[in-house]
Amino acid sequence: MNQDVKESGLCKMLGIDFPIIVAPMFLVSNKEMIIAATEAGVTGAIPALNYRTVDELRKVIRELKVEAKGPFGINLIVNKSNFLYKEQLIACCEEKVDYIITSLGSPEETIKQARQAGVKVFCDVVDARFAKKVEDLGADAIIAVNKEAGGHAGPMSFKELIPLLNETCSIPVISAGGVGNGSEAKEMMNYGAAGLSMGSVFIASNEAGVSDEYKQACIDYGKDDIVMTTKLSGTPCTVIKTPYVEKVGTKQNRFERLLNKNKRLKKWFKAFTFMKGMKRLKNAAFSSTYKTVWCAGPSIEHVHEIRPLKDIVNSIREEYEQAK
Repeated sequence: MNQDVKESGLCKMLGIDFPIIVAPMFLVSNKEMIIAATEAGVTGAIPALNYRTVDELRKVIRELKVEAKGPFGINLIVNKSNFLYKEQLIACCEEKVDYIITSLGSPEETIKQARQAGVKVFCDVVDARFAKKVEDLGADAIIAVNKEAGGHAGPMSFKELIPLLNETCSIPVISAGGVGNGSEAKEMMNYGAAGLSMGSVFIASNEAGVSDEYKQACIDYGKDDIVMTTKLSGTPCTVIKTPYVEKVGTKQNRFERLLNKNKRLKKWFKAFTFMKGMKRLKNAAFSSTYKTVWCAGPSIEHVHEIRPLKDIVNSIREEYEQAK
C-alpha cells in the first residue's frame, strides 16, 4: 500500500485502508453495498431517505453495526423538504453511526447534536463561503462537490475547488465528482484532496439493488450523455439523457418557475417537486418502464460491465498504484 494514501486525511480519520467513500446515492445505496465497501477497505454511506420510516433506518444501522467490517455513514437532507430530518438525526446520533454527510441545507443542528453523540459530520459544499461557514460550525470535513459530480453537482471544476477550499479551510477536503478510475483518483489526490466520494461507478455493481436496465444504462451511456435537470427536485441534478428525458425536457416550465420564486408558496412547491421527482426516480430504478429517469454522473464513462463492488474498488486501487 502506498504510504501517502494510508496517511491521507480520510484514512486517518476513519481508520480505513484506501480513501474512498462509496457515495450515498438515492435508491441505489443499500446495506449490501456498505458491507462490501468495508470488506474492500473503504467506507460507504446510505441516504436516510432510502428508508420510508425512521424505524427502518434504525434497523439497518443496527444490522450494519454487526455486519460491516469498518466504518459507515448516513446522508441527511437537512432542508425543509425532508420532513423526517429531525427524527433521522436523532436516530443517527442515538445509534452512533460513524459519520453523517449533510446535503442541501444548513448543517448547524446536525453538527450540534452529532458532536454531543461523538458522531463525525462531513458537509457537502460547492464554494469557499459555505465551506468556511460549516468549518466554523464545527464540521469534521467538507465534501467538495464539483461540476462533474452525479446527482446535485456544483458549479466549479475540481482543479479550482480543491485548492480553493484547502486555502480557505483547515479541515480535510473530500472531493466528490469526476472520478471513475484509479488514474483520476490519483490526479484528484494530487490536487490536495484528503479523500474521494465516488458514486456512479458503483451503480453497476452486483450489490446495488436497482434494475438490470439501470445498471446496463451505466454501461451503454457515457459522459456525453449526462445532462442537468431541474425537474426532479427543483435543484439542478444530473441524469442520463434517455429518450424519455429528451422528450420531457430538463427545465421547469414558466408556471413552475413562478411557484419556485413565490415567497409564500416556494417551500411547499419545492417539497412537492422533490417528492414527485423522487417517485419518478423510484419507478425507473426498480422496474422496466419507458419513463426512464436514471440519476448518474459523467464517471459512468468508465463502467464497462456489472461487477462485484469489491472488484471495482480493487481495480481503482491497482490503477491508482500504477498511475504517475
